[in-house]
Amino acid sequence: MAIDTTTQTSPAADTAAPGIPRLSTRDKLVLFVLCAAQFMVALDFSVLNVALPGLGRDLGMNTSALQWAVTAFALPSGGFLLLFGRAGDLFGRRRLFLTGLALFGAASLLSTLAWDPASFLTGRALQGLGAAAIVPTGMSLLTTTFPEGPARDRALGISGTLLSLGFTIGMVAGGTLTDTFGWRSTMALLTLFALIVLPLAPSLLPESRTPHSPHLDVPGAITVTAGLLSLIYALSTAADHGFGRADVLAALAAGLVLLAAFVLVESRAAAPLVSLPMLRRRTVAWGNIGGLVTFSMMSTIVFVLTLYLQEILGLSAFETGLVFGFQGLLSVVAGTLAPKVIGRLGARRTLVGSLTGQGVLTASLLLLNTHVWSAWPATVAVALASMCHLGAIISYGVTVTSGVPDEEQGLATGLVTSTQQVGITVGIPLLGVLATTSGDLLTGVHTVIALDTVIVLGAALLTGLGLRRSRA
Repeated sequence: MAIDTTTQTSPAADTAAPGIPRLSTRDKLVLFVLCAAQFMVALDFSVLNVALPGLGRDLGMNTSALQWAVTAFALPSGGFLLLFGRAGDLFGRRRLFLTGLALFGAASLLSTLAWDPASFLTGRALQGLGAAAIVPTGMSLLTTTFPEGPARDRALGISGTLLSLGFTIGMVAGGTLTDTFGWRSTMALLTLFALIVLPLAPSLLPESRTPHSPHLDVPGAITVTAGLLSLIYALSTAADHGFGRADVLAALAAGLVLLAAFVLVESRAAAPLVSLPMLRRRTVAWGNIGGLVTFSMMSTIVFVLTLYLQEILGLSAFETGLVFGFQGLLSVVAGTLAPKVIGRLGARRTLVGSLTGQGVLTASLLLLNTHVWSAWPATVAVALASMCHLGAIISYGVTVTSGVPDEEQGLATGLVTSTQQVGITVGIPLLGVLATTSGDLLTGVHTVIALDTVIVLGAALLTGLGLRRSRA
């Protein structure tokens, strides 16, 4: 009798055991290694941002070339996620994780010692390639090491907290390190992280892979990787130059065509890179939609709030960093509470409730005005919204990976991490540009906040309905 994969789900997606078990010493060390690697990658997404002007002066890069310091990392880190996630399933997740760590550490050292733009951008691209191997294999090692239920929920909670905290700390630490030691210290920090994690990983992490004979779907790998690379390039470039440039439009069209070709290839492949029945699971489809919205819309709010605090209220970069530092502290609290909430309410209800909370608190930012005291309610609102955002991150990870066989965890976590990368990339060019191109900046900020609210609350409604049908 055939099983309908569109409705088959694990009870753990809705409920979890009432008690959260204590982790053994070895489990804690495994979790430390995996989460430290994820934290390192999250740090890389933001630690360099405030150092770009000094970097440009030192290496002789003009303003238009500085975007490549970010894009050179974003392209491979997002483009190769699905490919490396599946390769880990087939050829060994631990092996690929360690390879990614070694590559990331060596590339960070190259970026630290860079002597010209070419050497620096080469290091950044290799960092992105290493990150593309670390993130999906690290998460799949986590989900296969910790059994589905309270233990996995707790592990994903810690991982999600450090992911959010790494991005936030990177914004604060980047400015401090750059002012004190120069821009090279930001890359040296990443090298140090790799040197700490890499020696511990081999003895702690178990090898895991699918028991079947390895067979990589090469046509699928080529089309999805090229499609993601084109799409991420278009969105990253549009964030700085808008959608009117010919290369942006060409890359966007190529990305959509290649991803459509990827779906066609997968529907006919004997051993597809991405199982279409997997994508037809409602928990996978709607969980990733919720994840895409929470990442893209929160990254947009952080962007426009940074403009608001500095350009309208006149806060310094340090004071703005303190606002996001408070956001990071409450994210730690949310990461501690989220597994308990999931255990009580279930991952699906937590996801929908978190998206709803994020949308409502985002709407409260419509009250922002030109008075300096507005910085205080803005700080509170964005911090509380970030707590809901982190609840959505953790619960969508639990939702997507629940009920997925161990041999397909790399695929599931590859989808999760691809959603994260695309979400972080897509929000600012699609909505943030409305703030920067508006004749009045405050009006533009309010427009972005209103659209952000509508999208998040709409996603909460649709995800709730979709996951309710899945449960039925």
